[in-house]
Amino acid sequence: MAEKSDEKSVIYMENVKKIYQMGEEQVFALREISFDIKKGEFVSIMGPSGSGKSTCMNMIGCLDRPTSGIVKIGGKNTSSMSEKELAVLRNKIIGFVFQQYHLLSGLSVLENVMLPLRYMGLEKHKRIPLAIEALEKVQLSDRMNHRPHELSGGQKQRAAIARAMVTSPDIILADEPTGALDSKTGKAVMELFRKINQNGTTVVIVTHDPGIGESADRCIRILDGNIQSDEKLRG
Repeated sequence: MAEKSDEKSVIYMENVKKIYQMGEEQVFALREISFDIKKGEFVSIMGPSGSGKSTCMNMIGCLDRPTSGIVKIGGKNTSSMSEKELAVLRNKIIGFVFQQYHLLSGLSVLENVMLPLRYMGLEKHKRIPLAIEALEKVQLSDRMNHRPHELSGGQKQRAAIARAMVTSPDIILADEPTGALDSKTGKAVMELFRKINQNGTTVVIVTHDPGIGESADRCIRILDGNIQSDEKLRG
């Protein structure tokens, strides 16, 4: 297990427990797990369905709160923050990438990528060049005026990655980012995450796929709400 420390950690979790009340039954999704991730790491969180990895992702993404324990994102303790403060933290620090892309069908690719900047309150004339730059980084600038339905699966995921990158977040948090892609396209997407990480962004990938999980530099395996192993794979 990697040594835990909240100094210089962009993600810090200490004794995090999450219990869901399902009628009269209590479901323990996380059982006092502890780990930290330093700035610039490339980490996978891996486990089968029901292991607790999605709950762990929700803690990192400030989408849920622990029943007990400490969660710090970017040095800020999320358990004491209001919903509005959590939303601001999410938009400022974290870029999300989802398996099903979550692109808005009524908007162009460029408009989709501009959305997080709009939420930040940036004026339109400033949003456009930043979105174009993000699309250039994922080699999708020639599709910026297309609608999502006109893109292949790989192109949709690259657009989603550009949207996640556009605010220059400290963390890219990806949930099964290759799950809807063929193996060749999935490999290309993972290479893109590697390139983003090499530019200094912390990348965290949540997956059930050992091939994807083991392509990161470090793999945290979760089973039945516990950390089964925390292994450095390379670097």
